[in-house]
Amino acid sequence: MNRFEYFAPTTLKKAVDILNEKGEKAFILNGGTDIIVRMRDCLLNADCLVDIKKIDSLDKIIFQNKRVMIGGTVLLNDLGLHPIIQKKYPFLAQAALSIGSKQVRNRATCVGNICNASPLADTATPLLALDAKVHVYSAAGERTILLSDFFVFVRKTVLQHGEIVTGISFEDNDVLGIFTKTSRRKEVDLSTVCSTVIKKDDVYNISCGAVAPTPIRLEKTEAFLKGKTLTKNLIDEACLMASKEVKPISDLRATEGYRREMVKVMLRNSLLEWL
Repeated sequence: MNRFEYFAPTTLKKAVDILNEKGEKAFILNGGTDIIVRMRDCLLNADCLVDIKKIDSLDKIIFQNKRVMIGGTVLLNDLGLHPIIQKKYPFLAQAALSIGSKQVRNRATCVGNICNASPLADTATPLLALDAKVHVYSAAGERTILLSDFFVFVRKTVLQHGEIVTGISFEDNDVLGIFTKTSRRKEVDLSTVCSTVIKKDDVYNISCGAVAPTPIRLEKTEAFLKGKTLTKNLIDEACLMASKEVKPISDLRATEGYRREMVKVMLRNSLLEWL
């Protein structure tokens, strides 16, 4: 690992000023569970790290104006163990608590999991299904981005240098949801495939991870199910459509065919819960 400068500003403005002053090799340090490993393995050359954990208000989960805001430095364990999140959005809590070990979750953040833009980011599927929005601060001001527009490719987002994600929010509604994850090991492993299915009245939001270059919503399958009464035949049709809508690859964790089959299995099991 090369030598680097370290800063821990206490305001967003100061953090952005440092990022812009130090240039393209200045990076944000949040939980550090990814960036430090990448620096150690010489996959990332950083001259400067700007730690945002000391910025007030970013470490809170706020329920206000019919929205839920997950602050930029909220830890995965704090999200997964939050009593209201567990009660109203247990599928999101489950996704947060499925990541890594307890020690990792006491460092890693939900926003960091999203900003890494891994195709198999576990918290991405429930947040995508919740139509979440990403809130960004920069010297130019603030902007809000739909999470569905946030991901560009593997480890690539629409974020520009000098922008800081201050939080992720979604509407505070009464919904039913199911998060499913399959991996090679039961604990402390990356997803081979993960999914979230949310039901609100006769509308179904379906998202999957590790089946495309980014976490995705299955919009064609959602449109097919919208407004229809679930039957076993309808579920079978939807599952087949979902398996054709995803674009998985074969890698060390699974083959393309296995991933397509798991998309069908996960969706079928989720929808059968509401039959």
